Amino acid sequence: LGILIARHLKRLERVILGYLEVCDGPEEEARLGILETLQCTIERAWPRMPCRLPVLLKALLKMLWDVHADQGSTPEPVKAALLQGATKCLILLDRCSEGQVKVLLEGVYSSCEENRVRECIRKVQEHT
Repeated sequence: LGILIARHLKRLERVILGYLEVCDGPEEEARLGILETLQCTIERAWPRMPCRLPVLLKALLKMLWDVHADQGSTPEPVKAALLQGATKCLILLDRCSEGQVKVLLEGVYSSCEENRVRECIRKVQEHT
């Protein structure tokens, strides 16, 4: 759809948020797919993303934490792919919001003690 995706952002945002919240088994195919969808959406509709930043940032951070805290049967390579996908989305959001994500993540980074989550946040903060 390209930039025409902007017509459907409100509905698409609800779908994305729903999929990010739910673990869908060891292979996490739905979450990985929705992260890819979110990346494409941000790339194509970037002028509309800053107003959606609070909701998307919260959902991505919650997903990062959920992936880190998952003690289930999700294999490490799948967890790494989820963390990488979420990090890429955060970097894209930071670009289209002119650095707002980096500013918002400063407090999270200083208060977070979990290495995997901190590593993702550090990558966003270091990316230019």
